Amino acid sequence: MGLFSRGQESSTDTELDEAPVAKSDEEWRAELSPAEYQVLRQAGTERPFTGEYTDTKTVGVYHCRACGAELFRSETKFESHCGWPSFFSPKDSAAVIERVDSSMGMRRIEVLCANCHSHLGHVFEGEGYATPTDLRYCINSISMTLEPDPA
Repeated sequence: MGLFSRGQESSTDTELDEAPVAKSDEEWRAELSPAEYQVLRQAGTERPFTGEYTDTKTVGVYHCRACGAELFRSETKFESHCGWPSFFSPKDSAAVIERVDSSMGMRRIEVLCANCHSHLGHVFEGEGYATPTDLRYCINSISMTLEPDPA
C-alpha cells in the first residue's frame, strides 16, 4: 500500500499481517549471510556507494534476496547519485509494502517486500528527479538479486 498521492490507500500502521513467506528468526539466520540478515530482517542499511547494484546498467529483473519475489525491473532504475540503487517504480504496487518509519528522528517511508516483509530501503517523493513518478525507491543492493535478461 502506498503512502503517497498515487491513488492508493495509505497506511501508517506499523503492524503487518503475516507474510505469505513466513519463517522463524532461526530459519532466516540460517539462510542469509550476517550482512543480508542485518539489512533484510533488522532494517539495516548498507554503506553508500558500496552496493553491488548501485551503478549497474544490466537489463533484467531485481528479486528479493530473501524470498525471490520480483520487486523491480531495470527499466525503472535511474541514476540518482545517492549511493544506493534507485528506482522510480516497483514492478507493481503489490510487490512492495510502504509504511511510516519514524526511526532516526525523522519521518521516512520504509519499503518492504510484500512477500516476506524483508526490509528493502526507503522511498522518497518530490526530490525533483526527471522520472515519471517523482519517486525515488532507494533500495539496498544487498536486499536484491539481479536476474539478467537472457536476450
